[in-house]
Amino acid sequence: MSYTNISGYKFTKLTNLESLQQNLKQNCVALDLKGTILLGSEGINVFLCGKIDAIESFYQFIPTTGLPEIEFKESSSQVIPFKHMHVKIKSEIVTMGVPQINVVEQTAPYLEPALLKQWLDENKDIILLDTRNEYEVGLGTFKNAIELHIQNFRSFPKAVQTLPEEFKDKTIVTFCTGGIRCEKAAPYLITQGFKDVYQLQGGILKYIEKFQNTHFQGECFVFDKRIAVDTELKETHTVQCHGCRHPVSEHDQQSEYYIEGQSCPKCFEGI
Repeated sequence: MSYTNISGYKFTKLTNLESLQQNLKQNCVALDLKGTILLGSEGINVFLCGKIDAIESFYQFIPTTGLPEIEFKESSSQVIPFKHMHVKIKSEIVTMGVPQINVVEQTAPYLEPALLKQWLDENKDIILLDTRNEYEVGLGTFKNAIELHIQNFRSFPKAVQTLPEEFKDKTIVTFCTGGIRCEKAAPYLITQGFKDVYQLQGGILKYIEKFQNTHFQGECFVFDKRIAVDTELKETHTVQCHGCRHPVSEHDQQSEYYIEGQSCPKCFEGI
């Protein structure tokens, strides 16, 4: 049996968090959906999986809650990559730790995947800035993208200070898995003096849905039991190390340092 995975978010001012939490939880449980929904005063972030008819029912339910329209990205899997159904209230739906960034009021322009492809086809002079964690970047990224070697998104503001000063006059396109981190990363860059900043609309997942491996190399890490998807949005053979929780590619699983349930090449020396 095939299941449908959806992810989507919306930055919008929310005030009725407790009642919305209860309403969403009841509906998802009734539809036998699994996953996580994060709610905060700044918006909603959704990761769900279930049978296609249940997902369609969830789509129809969303407008009845008073939530604005949310654009969801879909992929399929043979198993449900979540064990439980959680609806949580958080101070931030994606944590950067810079509360003065109000994404509802401060934003950077979106760049459609088709226009990014065109720019890359034309070798336009741009900076592609990967805002994801180092272990995600290690699985795959856009060709010639700049990475920040961060371990979590809270480290992004500090890492920005290491970028060359001349980048402030360049065209910068920020990207992440599904777009949510760039909703904060891009406006933060603008507050730091970067003059021409865009965010890739829909992130890597939307880009590879349309253009597969054109300019993108490797796999895309996803935050569920699938671990990673390829450029056809299919689950790969990448696993997660039980020792350090980093993803381990199929190639690295052949290493003498990969011991299933214990270690991988990334953490073997620390065992």
